Amino acid sequence: MEQAELETVLREAQMGSSSAFGQVYGEFSTRVFGLCRKMLGSHAAAEDATSEVFERAYEALDQYDGNRPFDRWILTIASRHCLNRLRRERLEKRLFHDEPVEVPAVAASSSPLVAFENREQRHTLLVAIDALPENYRVPLILKYYGDLSYDEIAVHLGTTRNNVAVLLHRAKRELRVSIGAVGKEEA
Repeated sequence: MEQAELETVLREAQMGSSSAFGQVYGEFSTRVFGLCRKMLGSHAAAEDATSEVFERAYEALDQYDGNRPFDRWILTIASRHCLNRLRRERLEKRLFHDEPVEVPAVAASSSPLVAFENREQRHTLLVAIDALPENYRVPLILKYYGDLSYDEIAVHLGTTRNNVAVLLHRAKRELRVSIGAVGKEEA
């Protein structure tokens, strides 16, 4: 969707047009779902979170500032929602038993050999990301999937920009060690 068309659709949605908001949903639901999936680690949780994010966005649409890119605004709502959900789950885990995490979905490609190699690499990376401690995994996902700046991540996590840089550095180091260990096992 072109920027001018998006602005028109957003104005219509702000005036109460449910069909215009449906177009917004169609345009951004995949990215919101992907961010939620990566943050929450479960397809089902991501589906629920995506629905909840768009409900919240619809209710807060009149507060959207057109000077800010809409994708950043909706992804900010999504990341905050997922962080709150993770905090609730962490509290519940203290009280109840851990539940198994669903295995991540893999993407297809055009060539069967390339698709297999990409699927294996993607699977290895997603498993390694899922295995990271939450304090490393969340900033990593916000940075590389949510496309947030260090300052925006710091605001989301209630920490400093420098701490975000340290967490991201450590997360990438852990990933390199984890993926390197997997590569050595396969060799």
